[in-house]
Amino acid sequence: MAEELRSEEEQLEAIKRWWSENGKSLIAGVVLAGAGVFAFKAWQNYDASQSEAASVRYQQLISLVSQPKLEDAGVKQARTLIGELESEHGDSLYTQMAHLLDASMSVKANDLDAAATALQSVIDNSDDSYLQGLASLRLARINVERGDNDAALALLKSPPAPLAAQAAAVRGDALAAQDKRDEAIAAYQQASTLSQESGQPVYGLDLKLADLAAESSS
Repeated sequence: MAEELRSEEEQLEAIKRWWSENGKSLIAGVVLAGAGVFAFKAWQNYDASQSEAASVRYQQLISLVSQPKLEDAGVKQARTLIGELESEHGDSLYTQMAHLLDASMSVKANDLDAAATALQSVIDNSDDSYLQGLASLRLARINVERGDNDAALALLKSPPAPLAAQAAAVRGDALAAQDKRDEAIAAYQQASTLSQESGQPVYGLDLKLADLAAESSS
């Protein structure tokens, strides 16, 4: 190529020919690349604004459910916020955390079916393993309360490490409800060990172990 372009005039003519043949496609490529960058930045801005909107709604929800006593109007407002998060920010972490709060409200209202539905939604839809584990743990407690101990045990097979002590304790509750005393004692002892190792207290274990020991000796 260098040998063919022997003079500045030849180089200029070559550039003109190249531009004539390729200039339009080059401009189109630059325009498309610019549009792509603009679209990406626009998406980033949109995503940030959506995240901020979800955060605001979640903070409003926290303020509501943190009240010592939530009146009917407050419950209705909280449900509205949860519905807005679900419809407008269904894939966000805030929505999954809102379902956990929804379950807590339902438990306080003694509506265990509604609580179970909210928790199952987190288990089915969350990409966060800890939130899934937390929802599974709470649903297991509800299942023990409802007498569905097999379903409770199925939910407690592989809890996240930070929830292992609590999961062992609930597993003990389910086994005790099935009159499997030795297995329940082993589960409570495991919960006690894990609790000490993690520094996360699980209350009531000593009393449960004492009750089972008394039953075994009687």
